[in-house]
Amino acid sequence: MNNLPTVRASDWLNKVPEVTLSFWIIKIMSTTVGETGADFLAVNAGFGQGLTRTVMGALLAVALFTQLRTRRYTPWIYWLTVVLVSVVGTQITDLLTDGLGVSLYVSTSVFAVALAAIFFVWYRVERTLSIHDIVTRNRELFYWSAILCTFALGTAAGDLATEALGLGFTWGAVAFGTLIGLTYAAWRMGGNAVLTFWIGYILTRPFGAALGDLLTQAKTYGGLGMGAMWTSALFLSVIVMLVVVAQIGMSAGRATQAAE
Repeated sequence: MNNLPTVRASDWLNKVPEVTLSFWIIKIMSTTVGETGADFLAVNAGFGQGLTRTVMGALLAVALFTQLRTRRYTPWIYWLTVVLVSVVGTQITDLLTDGLGVSLYVSTSVFAVALAAIFFVWYRVERTLSIHDIVTRNRELFYWSAILCTFALGTAAGDLATEALGLGFTWGAVAFGTLIGLTYAAWRMGGNAVLTFWIGYILTRPFGAALGDLLTQAKTYGGLGMGAMWTSALFLSVIVMLVVVAQIGMSAGRATQAAE
């Protein structure tokens, strides 16, 4: 991080996109891709868990470094980083559960405590957790630390609900989808915008994971049997389309501002 260019806070624009319907669609689909993509690379593509973790970790490091070097929100860089965080977050939980035998109850609790600690320190240092004010290096580092932890937490919580607690993929998706709906309703009725955002952000991870398992798993296991490859390809295509639209719109807006 010492090689990152030093910039004044006044040189920055917010590094996070506006929270719109498109934001939530891409977020949910990226969580599903994290679940299905990791499975596809490790199993279907034959990379194995070790190589997949190494490659995805390296790609995330490059994407995050690129994201940190920018001084304003750039759609393709930001969302590429989110997708890679989703994959790596899934792999962290899978490593603990499948590789090290850590109980899902334990990993869910640990990630919840870790996320609470990140938020606590972030607020103590910056006095805000709003994503509309990611305009300094410190805030961006806090932000991405929280994002990675939400993906790991969401994966653990989703697996806990669908597997350990026996909800299954369909009811898991319904349960988390309902919680997301209630969070949205709370926001519409005047709930704290920052709090409801982060609750919704956390809940979209287990929802996306349950949705991914529902689509990819064989019918004998309660899924729809689409397979990891086709589900990942479909969702990635939609993500790319929406990000391209956002990138074109932003480029056009900057060109208009320059002309004025």
